[in-house]
Order: sequence, then C-alpha cells, then structure tokens
Amino acid sequence: MIVLFTDYGLTDSYVGQLHAVIARAAPGEAVIDLLHHVPNHDIRAGAYLLPAYAAEFPEETVFICVVDPGVGSSRAPVMLRAFGQWFVGPDNGLFQLLARRDVDHQAYIIDWRPERLSHSFHGRDLFAPVAAMLARGEFPQASDTGLLGSAGSEWPDELAQVLMVDHFGNAITGVRAQTVSPDARLTVNQTVLPRARTFSDVPIGEAFWYENANGLIEIAVNQGSAAEKLAIRAGDPVELS
Repeated sequence: MIVLFTDYGLTDSYVGQLHAVIARAAPGEAVIDLLHHVPNHDIRAGAYLLPAYAAEFPEETVFICVVDPGVGSSRAPVMLRAFGQWFVGPDNGLFQLLARRDVDHQAYIIDWRPERLSHSFHGRDLFAPVAAMLARGEFPQASDTGLLGSAGSEWPDELAQVLMVDHFGNAITGVRAQTVSPDARLTVNQTVLPRARTFSDVPIGEAFWYENANGLIEIAVNQGSAAEKLAIRAGDPVELS
C-alpha cells in the first residue's frame, strides 16, 4: 500500500502525475490519497499531522510525503523506517516528530537517481519511484545514516498552535489530547473553551475543544464553523490550562 501526504492540493496535475508514476512502477498496488491540503509550504504543520494520520495504517505501508519548499536545493532525499512503516520524502523536518517518537527508527539518504530528475518535482521523479520500489519489496540504493538531519530538532513535542482548518471550519492543533488534563480549558483568540466528548454534547452553535479521532486536540462548533465563530486561522496559538 502506498499513501500520499502532500501540500499539492487537488486542483492541479501534481497528484495525478504521482499516480501515473506509481501505476507504471507498481501496477496493482493500492494507492490512498490521505491528505493533499497540508498548508502550503508548512513543513512544521505536516510534521505534527503525519504521525497522527499514519497511525491508522498497517505496518509495511509506504508513505510518499511532500511538503518541500526547498525542492532542488541541498536538502537530502530520505527514507525513514519508523513504527514498521516507510516514509519517503525530503529531510527538511517533515519526519522529525515521527523519528523522535520511535527511538528505533532508521534513516537512509536516497542515493538512487532516475534518468530524468526535475529540479522542481522530486515527488514525481524521485520519491514516487522509490516508494514503488519499497512497495515491491525492493530496496533502492541508499546510505544508512541512522539519524535524520537537524531540521526541526528544536520543535516541541506538542505544538500549541492551530496546524490547519478543515472544510467544516474545525481547527486542528499540534497537541495530543493524552498529554493534557481531561479538565483542561483551552484559550484561543481570547476565548476560553471547555472540553466536550463530541459535538452533540454541547448546544448547537456552541464552541468547545475535544480529542479528535486521530488523538489531536481540535476546536469545533456544534453544526458550525469554529474558524468563523472564533476568527481562527492556521498558525494561531492556543493555551491550555
């Protein structure tokens, strides 16, 4: 199984071109479009979202992960083995939280190169073929580094910030709910919110925070938009007390 996690969006041809490469290189392999709306160029947001979403997939799943504003630069292309899964993408901090949370992780710099390598589309020309090799049970030419580079090493274990706003207007943060008190109150944009178990536990139109289905703290409004009601945007800080 190959899973795609990018900031490419779905209005352009980028995702389709990834699928085309995988179809040629690993025909019949299941391909899942997990998320293509990581906030544009926001490596840190992707780094906190990826572990939460990857946990839903079985061991040996191969992830193509592209939030790569430095594509074509000196940043290394890497493969990370963590939690029994493979992650293929740039060594720019995107895999930092995964590696930190799995002390037995293993990192490899990808040495293999295709005949055609665009300076601006490593997702298609490098990461997709490498992911297809791994899905076929082959190991591409790579150097065992053991560890990732230092990008993102200063980021906290829990990021008290809105990572992204989904199409419902729910605001997803970088804090795992299990790390805070069940009675904690959340403050965002000078508004203090209580915790609720789920949407129907509060009146229609009321804002609250809850542990979402992936274990992250999320701000929501029952049958409404937290982003609109509370003027929330990606990057807004939150405080838990």
